[in-house]
Amino acid sequence: MTHATAIPAFTLEREPLELKFRFATLTSREWITPAYVRVRVEGADLVGFGSRGHDDHIRIFLPEPGAPAPTTVEEMRAAPSREFTPLYWGDDGETGWLDLEFAIHGDEGVAGVWAATAPLGSAIGVGGPRGSLRIEGAPAAWLLAGDETAIPQIRRYAAAIADGAPATILIEVADAAHEVPIDAPAVEYVHRGDAPAGSALAARLDALTAQDRPADDVFGYIAAEQGIVKTGRALLVDRWGIEAERVVVKGYWKRGESEYHAPHGPGAR
Repeated sequence: MTHATAIPAFTLEREPLELKFRFATLTSREWITPAYVRVRVEGADLVGFGSRGHDDHIRIFLPEPGAPAPTTVEEMRAAPSREFTPLYWGDDGETGWLDLEFAIHGDEGVAGVWAATAPLGSAIGVGGPRGSLRIEGAPAAWLLAGDETAIPQIRRYAAAIADGAPATILIEVADAAHEVPIDAPAVEYVHRGDAPAGSALAARLDALTAQDRPADDVFGYIAAEQGIVKTGRALLVDRWGIEAERVVVKGYWKRGESEYHAPHGPGAR
């Protein structure tokens, strides 16, 4: 007697993309919390910009504000750079725009300092995305968890949650004043207070047991400080028994290393 193999509700598919480089200009800044800011960059090069997947990343290049703006790709590529999650974008056929969100950690991190202080009109380079990761199918349930650096990516995943699908969304922030609004159901904010970043989220994930796993096919995304990787995999792969290739667990930054780059880049830092 043969047994039919269960067909998964979804798969994660990767696709390489043609790498493009674009020049743009900082045009607006909106503070969402005292330590979280959204900026908009615009330019003719952004016409046609798009990000087809659910987990795509670009590299932004940040010349020193006040210095002469780079005029060639080679000059722009010499500027400090970071990987980010593109959030919202569009164009009118002549000018395109792209929104990015940044978690601000005092004077740490070149990207956060640029986002918080660069004068409007400052130049920025945008490279990519060079690849796309998309969810094919529809997960029956979702677990999305991260600190402030993961919020742009959580926004993108949350937009894909089907009506009525069970979803748990955990976001670690310092306190109630730093809760970033998310347009999604069942958002739970985990407050760390003065504890190290990532520790409160790790404790919350550690408290989830095998019995907390949704009965249906669940997609899990967990991203925060590098230490969250061990905690996230222990939950999703070990206790919940999800195949490693069907979850996304990332360390977007590393405590004490402001120049650290995650393999697929931070959504915000």
